[in-house]
Amino acid sequence: MNFTRLSSPLGDIKNHYDVIVIGSGYGASIAASRLSRGGKKVCLLERGKEFLPGEYPRTNVQALKEMQFSTQGKHIGPKTGLYDFQMNDDISVFSGCGLGGTSLVNANVSLVPEKRVLEHNAWPTALKEDPDSYWRNIARAKYMLQPNPYPEGQNGWPKLPKAEAMKKSAEGMGQKATYLDINVTFKDGKNNVGQDQYECKLCGDCMTGCNYGAKNTTLMNYLPDAKNHGAAIFTEVSVKYISQAANGRWSVHYKIQNAQSEVFGAPELFVTADIVVLGAGTLGSTEILLRSKQKGLKASDKVGDRFTGNGDVLGFGYNCEERVNAIGFGPHAPGSLEPVGPCITSVIDLREQPVLEAGMVIEDGNVPGPVSSVMTPSMVAISKLFSKEDSDNLGEALKRKAREMESIVRGPYHGAVNHTQAFLVMTHDDGNGKMSLEKDHLKITWKGVGKQPIFADVDEKLREATKAIDGQYVVNPTWTKLMNYDLMTVHPLGGCVMADDAERGVVNHKGEVFSSYTGTGVHKGLYVSDGAVVPLPLGVNPLITISALAERSCELMAQDYGFTIDYSYKDIVLPDNKRKPGIQFTETMKGYFSTDEKVSFDVGEKLGEAAGSVFEFTLTVTSDDVETMLKDINHQARLEGVVKAPALSSKPLTISDGIFNLFVDEVADVPTKLMKYKMVLHSQECKTYYFYGYKVVRDDKGFDMWKDTCTLFITVHEGQDETSPVLGKGILVIETVDFAKQMTTMKVLHANSKLEEVKIMTQFGKYFSGSLYDIYVKSKLPSF
Repeated sequence: MNFTRLSSPLGDIKNHYDVIVIGSGYGASIAASRLSRGGKKVCLLERGKEFLPGEYPRTNVQALKEMQFSTQGKHIGPKTGLYDFQMNDDISVFSGCGLGGTSLVNANVSLVPEKRVLEHNAWPTALKEDPDSYWRNIARAKYMLQPNPYPEGQNGWPKLPKAEAMKKSAEGMGQKATYLDINVTFKDGKNNVGQDQYECKLCGDCMTGCNYGAKNTTLMNYLPDAKNHGAAIFTEVSVKYISQAANGRWSVHYKIQNAQSEVFGAPELFVTADIVVLGAGTLGSTEILLRSKQKGLKASDKVGDRFTGNGDVLGFGYNCEERVNAIGFGPHAPGSLEPVGPCITSVIDLREQPVLEAGMVIEDGNVPGPVSSVMTPSMVAISKLFSKEDSDNLGEALKRKAREMESIVRGPYHGAVNHTQAFLVMTHDDGNGKMSLEKDHLKITWKGVGKQPIFADVDEKLREATKAIDGQYVVNPTWTKLMNYDLMTVHPLGGCVMADDAERGVVNHKGEVFSSYTGTGVHKGLYVSDGAVVPLPLGVNPLITISALAERSCELMAQDYGFTIDYSYKDIVLPDNKRKPGIQFTETMKGYFSTDEKVSFDVGEKLGEAAGSVFEFTLTVTSDDVETMLKDINHQARLEGVVKAPALSSKPLTISDGIFNLFVDEVADVPTKLMKYKMVLHSQECKTYYFYGYKVVRDDKGFDMWKDTCTLFITVHEGQDETSPVLGKGILVIETVDFAKQMTTMKVLHANSKLEEVKIMTQFGKYFSGSLYDIYVKSKLPSF
């Protein structure tokens, strides 16, 4: 397979861009692609990791390592885990965390809402009065995402048991099941942006990540297109809030994920832009905007309101008469098991009811292989606790019991679990959920949502669908009296909804954020572009509507700012960006600095201490190639971080172009090595400074190794580089307590195994201690 890594090292980030896009799902990726095509200098920030096909979990153990849970103000699991669960009392949310957002773990369905949804009064007037702008951008999104139905019977594509079961369910309900448009590739070749893709293996693992390059996630289209047109893409960056900066710019404040700078109490880094597009997903964008309001940004009081789960319901037709084959392959090779198919392929469409809100769609589904090991015990237990057999026929009951025992003995690819259909329903809840910040953590409240009458109607329809295939209906265990009928959604919408004014919503029809709690005034250059802007349940999978709204927002942005988006095809030419094992640690140093001294470090330190002029930084040092670092004394590691220096700015400064050199030989009377730090500092007042610091490692009289490796002599220049005038001098040190914390932050990056990780850490430790040995011990030994 031919795939190129799109993300760049964070040390490459600049201090300012024309556009910053936050997130990488449908809305964000579209903004990055289209605005890059419009000639804008674009920076995209994604909080998750970058996965290439072949790197997604295949086993239960691998999947567990990628699960993160946020609940009651606590976070469990890795902050960059691919599978992100937001747990709440009333309704919980599953979404994706990685470069590509939820497109990495969704079911790829492109289904437009029925006409009455698009004509609803919840939409802004400008959008309702210009429906062509919606449909025009639906076409643009479809061109990029390339939705198509499963090609049953064409070129040997087989019938799928789960789709056949849906046909029987539909027939029993007096309905018809049809194949859906899904964003999946069924033929090897280049897609419409020139990215190589490969035919679907029918493995059923869409929702844990496609390892075969067949799923048309944004990582396969909009994101490589953005990169191909010059966008800079950075991962593992968690944006916290946005503020207004000097000169009409926006500051985006962020933390580096997994750098552990929080153990030092370090403030956020920031980067500025003329335009900021929030596309961090319904939960992410709302959380960032809520926190930005707390930090002083003026916005509508409706931020967080009108959250909807899009009427999502999950249910199962357990232990059916016929084989359904709804368990994904997981670690099994394609061809070793009977085909499952893409996660969702067909639908029983129950829309176009006399009352809009009574409509629903029922789609087939499957369980991805990496979590299949929990299916047998879960389904057996849930079926006993929350369901009952519908058949009184002894023979049928014995057959079901035999199939259940087969699953228990042989596993989920056999027996009852292999005869289980998964159903996913979308309908219309009342859209009155609310998101808020509680102790700086997002919380969703929506009392009694699961008791709304529509969900009882869904339950009845799923029982009908299950009866038609001679199965035992099993509800989602959270939607029970025991669990107070709580819900789980994979399609969260709302929170920053579109409206005509700030009294009714958060953004206008273009996605521009209202600048007050009343009126139609907006913040110039601040947009939201994702599911958060959708003002009501769509009753269908929302991705194509989110995409169309994002395309439309970019179209209008280009008109307002006077640039042209070039929609023509351009061959992808991307640099080879293969990762090598690296090493990373975070360091805090503190001391004193004075602008009244231009020559002496000691004098600068003393003057700074007398004046209370402190200087402190927290820097993350990263080498993306530890092997070269240990062999080449001129190898440059990257620096990312933040500086606090009241003599330069009352607010924290961020850095760019940070370079760290470890143990550079210095010409001197005694063996000497330098550790060098070089970086450009940027204040929120848009001032720029150049920083150069060094540690001198040499054997003077006495035991001075600790002092040498923990003392940094610093010079700050008033300008972009070392040719600029010297502003001041000082000395920083590592305090003992901070050194202990620093040791906990040291980690190996991108190792292929735990064994390789240990080996690399050992090599680095030997190199570091060996260099010190050469200076402090070997130089004293007699020569023979």
